[in-house]
Amino acid sequence: MSNLKVFTEDSFKTEVLESEQPVVVDFFATWCGPCKMMAPVVHQLADDFAAKVTVGQLDVDEAPSLAQRYQVMGVPTLAIFEGGQLVDRLVGFPGPAAVRDFVEKHAVATA
Repeated sequence: MSNLKVFTEDSFKTEVLESEQPVVVDFFATWCGPCKMMAPVVHQLADDFAAKVTVGQLDVDEAPSLAQRYQVMGVPTLAIFEGGQLVDRLVGFPGPAAVRDFVEKHAVATA
């Protein structure tokens, strides 16, 4: 069972902005090749860091206003939210190790 959440326009405020712990949002699109390469890494991170961060995906085609609000110009974009604020982002898919390091940096900082 995966701990990966699926964020929507309706759930974003509650599940991301009001979360007690850091939240990793994978802004993605179903048609995006690099997003498809990122997906298994994000699923694994959701399980590996379940106790420290919430990890979820947001389809930019289904929530364009959120993508625009957070200035997501390219997908995939991993965004870290803490205390309701966007604090860091990673654009593109630099490979599994770099993605893990990016998330781990925030998971360890809040541990």
